[in-house]
Amino acid sequence: MLRWYQARLAARPLLTQSITTAVLFATGDILAQQFVENVGSDKHNIARTGRMALYGGAVFGPAATMWYKVLQNRINFRSQTGTIVARVLADQTIFASTNLFVFLSTMAVLEGSDPRAKLKSTYAEALKKNWMVWPGVQFVNFRYVPLEHRVMVVNVVSIGWNCYLSYLNSKG
Repeated sequence: MLRWYQARLAARPLLTQSITTAVLFATGDILAQQFVENVGSDKHNIARTGRMALYGGAVFGPAATMWYKVLQNRINFRSQTGTIVARVLADQTIFASTNLFVFLSTMAVLEGSDPRAKLKSTYAEALKKNWMVWPGVQFVNFRYVPLEHRVMVVNVVSIGWNCYLSYLNSKG
């Protein structure tokens, strides 16, 4: 399975990472609905899962794939630790805050609600939680994981994170 995935990743990296991200965003939402909110299969909101998959595959997957290439090519210092710290800082101040803004706004639009109200009620708390989880994950990711596998690492950790975001979004 890993060889097959690596072959797809080598042949079509953006498409492969986008599809993988869509599946894992949907997985996070399913977990949120079934194990956090305990809605049961009969009341599962399939449209919500679809919105998460759409966002993951059409927005986050491509954006993260390109972002990690930018970090890899543009942020390089003599010190490996300095490079990693700078990449984490850039990731958390530029990408994470922007992605969270886009995620919450997009979900509000797709749900037919007010993006400003959604951002006002959820953005600050979600960004704080983001900064509790992701800097450490990204430090390890940038230090030990090859560029082509960084989105996958983020996607695996994101199963839990997306579970939280989906839950937060449904409450906000």
